Amino acid sequence: YDSALWKQGEELHDALYNIIKGHTEIQYDNLWSYYPVIDKKSNGKVWDMYSDVPVGTSSYEYTFSVDQCGNYSKEGDCYNREHIIPQSSFGSASPMQNDIHHVIPSDGYVNGQRGSLPFGTVGSANWTSQNGSKRGSSSVAGYGGQVFEPIDEFKGDIARSILYFVTRYENTVDGYTSFEMFNGTESQALEDWGISMLLDWHYNVDPVDQREIDRNDAAYNYQGNANPFVNHPEYANLIWNPTSDT
Repeated sequence: YDSALWKQGEELHDALYNIIKGHTEIQYDNLWSYYPVIDKKSNGKVWDMYSDVPVGTSSYEYTFSVDQCGNYSKEGDCYNREHIIPQSSFGSASPMQNDIHHVIPSDGYVNGQRGSLPFGTVGSANWTSQNGSKRGSSSVAGYGGQVFEPIDEFKGDIARSILYFVTRYENTVDGYTSFEMFNGTESQALEDWGISMLLDWHYNVDPVDQREIDRNDAAYNYQGNANPFVNHPEYANLIWNPTSDT
């Protein structure tokens, strides 16, 4: 990250884009073979933000390959690939479709319940998963639609994945307007309410932990780029909430 030194705001955003762009593209079908390395729990099962219970016992767990979707009709049937940024926002185009930093294994049924909803905090839930993830009306100041809320232990992971995406695809993200969190610009990229919430999730609710660092390092080995907000959490404020250098 040498070229990012002493930068902030849009200048830092541009520097990080130039550092992480041009990564080695993974074929979409090959993601299945990388998950057993980068998304494996300590017991060898699939790590899934939508079903895992960090403190306690998960209602169900998946075995790699064996439980790969498949058809599903309820939670616990099988796991598939969840796009943190919905494919509909970028027309399922590559390399966005197969970028391992935002395409993760998840329970197929919960993935379907989330659909293409933006992330947020739920005021009134109309559906709740077995690990406590929720779908319902937004309680986020500035947005009143339907949102999907992961449990607190994974809110930072989600936030950093989104911040990565809008940085890696800075040159095209201004055209991805179908996702309600995007504001149609390259530099800020996200709506004010989204920025405020994601920075809170990133710094206060769920800071970077060792599991996420390990995943980021493993993803780098395959894809050739890393999520800079995992390596340098301070970059998020320097870009979206900069303070004067005194």
